[in-house]
Amino acid sequence: MNAAIVTVGNELLAGDIENTNATWLSERLTARGVEVARIIVVPDEEAVVAERVREWSERFDAVLVTGGLGGTPDDVTMSAIADGLDRELVVDPVAEAAVQETLDRIFEENPELDFELRSEWYASMPAGASAIPNPEGLAPGCVVDGVYVLPGIPAEMRAVFDNVANEFDGSVATRTLYSPEPEGALASVLGDAAERFGVRVGSYPNRDAGETRIKLTGDDETELEEAVEWLRERANIPLESQPSEY
Repeated sequence: MNAAIVTVGNELLAGDIENTNATWLSERLTARGVEVARIIVVPDEEAVVAERVREWSERFDAVLVTGGLGGTPDDVTMSAIADGLDRELVVDPVAEAAVQETLDRIFEENPELDFELRSEWYASMPAGASAIPNPEGLAPGCVVDGVYVLPGIPAEMRAVFDNVANEFDGSVATRTLYSPEPEGALASVLGDAAERFGVRVGSYPNRDAGETRIKLTGDDETELEEAVEWLRERANIPLESQPSEY
């Protein structure tokens, strides 16, 4: 299974906030054996979001989109998804009932609030989509045609993703090793391992810790273990399973 992540927001492009959603999602998907093939940040422009979703929904098994889902002028994500998938934007009745229940509770607990919030602002989604509950906020997520639409607020995004996490299951396996040697000293043997076993190898120096992190990725657990053992035998340098601070 492979997946792509689209994070929507002008504030991300401007550097106003850190894109923690992409990092968190990629970590969770990778841990579940899913290959994260693409990550992109796009502005709050419907045409741009729609184009990216239209293209990637055909190329990847799943596309995860995070962004504003309703209530303010820059919350264009749902309408853009609908456009990209050639579907109408409709109010989901189940989602609307849940949103209205939350709104009623908010106004009951805060009678001083004097502004309008409409349930349809938060319960609109592409026709035929299945709503994903949002226990941390107003706007639910949804899934349609392999596109998972999640809120942009990190706490809400994580809560919504947790409701569908079991739908992501892949065969990609990884192993991580740590060496006190610099990256350059490992280049030859790592290249040999990649060619011999057909695994993907990455090396990432950490100068502060004085070590290099080595990540091996493959589709076959047995082959991956063989690559690790082969490296340990031929590298002629220590290769640990934990970083030095442990």
